[in-house]
Amino acid sequence: MRPHTLAPWLVAAAALAATATTHAATFHLSTATIPEINAAFDAGALTSEKLTGLYLARIAAYEPSLHAIITLNPKAREEARALDEERRAGKVRSPLHGIPVVLKDNFDTTDLPTTGGFYGLKDSLPPSDATLTAQLRQAGAIILAKVNLSEFASGGAMSSLGGQSHNPHNLAVTPAGSSGGTGVAIAAYYAPLGYGTDTGGSIRGPSTVNGIVGLKPTHGLLSRAGIIPLALSFDTGGPMARSVTDIAVSLGVTVSATADPRDAATQKAVGRVPADLDYTKFLDRGALKGARIGVARDFLGHDAEVDTTIESALSAMRAQGAILVDVKYPPILMSMRSELYNAIRRPEFKAQIQEYLATLKQPGLPKTHADILALSEKISAVSPEGYVPNPGRLALYRSEAKYPTLEDPTYRAAQTHGMAFVRETLQAIFDKEKLDAIVYPTNPRRPAKIGEEAPSGSSERPSATNFANLAGFPDLIVPAGFTSAGLPVGISFFGPAFSEPKLLALGYSYEQATKNLRVPVHAKPLPGETITY
Repeated sequence: MRPHTLAPWLVAAAALAATATTHAATFHLSTATIPEINAAFDAGALTSEKLTGLYLARIAAYEPSLHAIITLNPKAREEARALDEERRAGKVRSPLHGIPVVLKDNFDTTDLPTTGGFYGLKDSLPPSDATLTAQLRQAGAIILAKVNLSEFASGGAMSSLGGQSHNPHNLAVTPAGSSGGTGVAIAAYYAPLGYGTDTGGSIRGPSTVNGIVGLKPTHGLLSRAGIIPLALSFDTGGPMARSVTDIAVSLGVTVSATADPRDAATQKAVGRVPADLDYTKFLDRGALKGARIGVARDFLGHDAEVDTTIESALSAMRAQGAILVDVKYPPILMSMRSELYNAIRRPEFKAQIQEYLATLKQPGLPKTHADILALSEKISAVSPEGYVPNPGRLALYRSEAKYPTLEDPTYRAAQTHGMAFVRETLQAIFDKEKLDAIVYPTNPRRPAKIGEEAPSGSSERPSATNFANLAGFPDLIVPAGFTSAGLPVGISFFGPAFSEPKLLALGYSYEQATKNLRVPVHAKPLPGETITY
């Protein structure tokens, strides 16, 4: 990997940690940022082993009701002790040294099964780590757990292997898919940092309904090598955390100045990342002052309580000096997006999942989309092993099976010309209005009850999230507030390709002005989570 790139992060982490230490001598697990965790490490008030134990205690206390975890790392405490020894010997690899993280269970890990939530892959041990997994390990992070997801990252927030996850703010409400397990785990602070994947909104939906921060990066900024594909034209991994600060910290160990030979999309990022890979330097409380922010009102007007929360968010931005400009997306863009998205997403999964399955060497695993469909059809009731029927995903398997190959002219036109049209049209809006970002409610309606979620792209779910995937642009979600029933509302900061520094600056400025993070009612603090030093 790239050990020479980690040194600048130590400097940045130390500066942020010093600030945290200056202002407080009390550590609260529920609100601690990664720099604040490092400050506690530096003060000798906390060790990685103790921190890991605090998170494991939370998982033991709340997992029976939240159902976010598929596999716990049985060696987590052992790894934490070894990393503490390194720290005592003067070796600190990065700001993530000794920090537990959770991974959506579609990131390859050689030592823990990688299942995609599908019971047919319950014993699958990939031959190599995903690139992002390897980057985290080299940085000293502890892979604490693999978490639940929509099966193969599509459909409702459940899987045949992991069952149904529950929102810690209201157990009857969906945690959203497909990175629902990551959203739940971070909201309930099972770890300070987690990773999801996003193909049409799968980081951003769970971030908003669980009341956390999430980043869908520019396509190609982070390597997808070793992530089970859904549709590589759109797929990207990305961080989910409880603060914009921790999103910025995470990018420093997962972006690279060079392309990953395992993922051709990363060629696009060469020359487009900070030379020192330090994204924390862009965190600026004053970034909203003078910023031109487009307001995509096409996605308001669907829920009065969400609208009220978003209008309050806009008022907070004005108070910070932002210049707000109403923008409209062209009608042709609004009318074509769902059909265009499905014309690419569904045939790609059928082809690309087979390529992924071919990398698995264990006998008895499915090898084709047809194998997955056949195995899915066998689970019509809860099995003796606890495998759960997943009728929503089964319907998608059947639909995917009917789509043509990637040589089909319709697919090729959609993938080549349709995506370019969306990208150029959206870029023209940014250019014409000289916008720093466009904001919109990530979910224009309150989170639905489990079992009542509208399918993606339907008129009942008018979210703008898949525009970012069609264009390949980044989208940062920050908590905006809560409904009268205590359900989170999130706001998206959407920008052009590789505008993560600007989005992090704006999102941080908004976050610091509003402070909308809340401890979920079904994941309250436990004894020992506050440390005074």
